[in-house]
Amino acid sequence: MKKIFYFTSCLVLISAISQGQDLHFSQFFNNPLLTNPANTGFIPDADYRLGASYRNQYSNIMNVPYNTISIFGDAQVLRNRIENGWLGLGGVILRDNAGSGGLTSTKIYGSIAYHQMLGMSSLLTAGFNVGWANKRIDQSKLTFPDQFDGKFFDATIPTQVVLQNNSISYFDMQAGLNYAYFPTENSFINVGYSIQHVNHPKESFFVNNGPNVNRVAMRHIGFLNGIFRVADNVIINPGMYYTYQAGASEFEGGLNAAYNLTEHGEKQFLAGLYYRYGDAAIPMVGLVISNVSFTFSYDVTTSSLKNFNHSLGAAEFNILYKGFYDQFQGDRKQTLCPTF
Repeated sequence: MKKIFYFTSCLVLISAISQGQDLHFSQFFNNPLLTNPANTGFIPDADYRLGASYRNQYSNIMNVPYNTISIFGDAQVLRNRIENGWLGLGGVILRDNAGSGGLTSTKIYGSIAYHQMLGMSSLLTAGFNVGWANKRIDQSKLTFPDQFDGKFFDATIPTQVVLQNNSISYFDMQAGLNYAYFPTENSFINVGYSIQHVNHPKESFFVNNGPNVNRVAMRHIGFLNGIFRVADNVIINPGMYYTYQAGASEFEGGLNAAYNLTEHGEKQFLAGLYYRYGDAAIPMVGLVISNVSFTFSYDVTTSSLKNFNHSLGAAEFNILYKGFYDQFQGDRKQTLCPTF
């Protein structure tokens, strides 16, 4: 009985955290537009990129696990028209299905960023995105405290809980800054800060009781990463990520390395290890073939939840394509970032 109560408490805690913390991926470095809109068009080794991620969480302890999908694309534009700078344009779609209550979230954002070189070895970027968010829930799949019969929750018992809406939509906005420093062609450091939900949108399935009730709290995100060539065939990419929202915080750090399997790096093997403080160790492996990278990571639970999910947290897949514009398309101005 004690274990059952403890397990229920864990699920309640998970729900509380999910309300205070937005959707996210362990491979934050492979979801740049979700991390910071200033990353839009910030592509040191390509002209444009397309990416997709899939995350499956709690599949061994829930009848209906959490599934999150993101698709994004961005590109550098106006590189021949802006002195020592360029614009980045992009967009991202985020879709999440959470648990047996039929809670689904859909978010669509368009983003823009301006990148300006500062001398020959640093870059300053400002960006923002705007978009539409929607959440839906199926009340017929939910049970409430007044439907507890003493042993079980019985959906046939009438409830006094009534949702005003089963679907809500709102306008959302984020903004961010980036700074990059590349003193040599073998080293690169990038730091960024962003704020999500700048406009404090309203979000509730229940009756609104005032203008300042049920507002989505602003989410603060900071990150630091680097790229360093440590050998002819080896590049390491350390990074860390911190986010805070409505009293809930998350810190993740680690590194991954790329090993060239061919002379010019057309094929690479990727491996890395990250750690989310107080929650999970996250090993990662991947493969790069030409301009396409495939990466897989797994959240190995290290918190007390491991007693119930046997350390089986979340599986995450990412595919990323980086491309170049037609080289015969007239004067082709390259960005001044280092190329590895």
